[in-house]
Amino acid sequence: MAKHSVALIDDHHLMRSGLVNMINGMGDYEVVQEFANGKEFVDALRTTTAPAIAIVDLNMPVMDGYETITWLTTHAPTVLPLALTFDASDDAMVRAVRVGARGFVLKSARPQILRIALDSLMLTGYYYTESSHELLTRNPEMKTRQEREREGVLANITPREMTFLLLVCSEEEYTYEQIAAHMDVHRRTVDNFRIALFDKFNIKSKTGLVLFALRWGLIQP
Repeated sequence: MAKHSVALIDDHHLMRSGLVNMINGMGDYEVVQEFANGKEFVDALRTTTAPAIAIVDLNMPVMDGYETITWLTTHAPTVLPLALTFDASDDAMVRAVRVGARGFVLKSARPQILRIALDSLMLTGYYYTESSHELLTRNPEMKTRQEREREGVLANITPREMTFLLLVCSEEEYTYEQIAAHMDVHRRTVDNFRIALFDKFNIKSKTGLVLFALRWGLIQP
């Protein structure tokens, strides 16, 4: 299976180096481009193939993350921008989403969070945590039409339930025991994820979970 291509735009060389190793170690993703600022990235896109995902530091010299994401939204809409920052303020998140960021990850986040964010971007086009969803709810003008259509469903799925759902729908056809091992949790915990989704969305079977994911665009047919 082809790996999803990722571009890293961050002026901190040590941060980029760590992210490259982390992302390439995930297996499903590959960092194909690295840049120290948005201008370098934008210039490169004029002559190279656009990546699937661009992880963009919001605070950079020359051309910062907000300007870069704005440019991508207009000139390269197929690229999914994921904002990356140390700034956990609501203002930073609101501004990033307004210019077109599809998700928001703190540089202090655990590797597992980045993996969940990347998977969510590829399967749904967005990555929003509970806190960012609450912020979006308070600022409805930030929401795109697509996000509004899905928000009612996505708001009721926790990050861990989403990971479980994506594994259930994987082409690997994992058993519940294999999913428990993959998520590093007890089989009983996986059952709790399954039961929670069944109860929330009136689903009756594993096949129903797959149909649910297809219906809401969480996976591709």
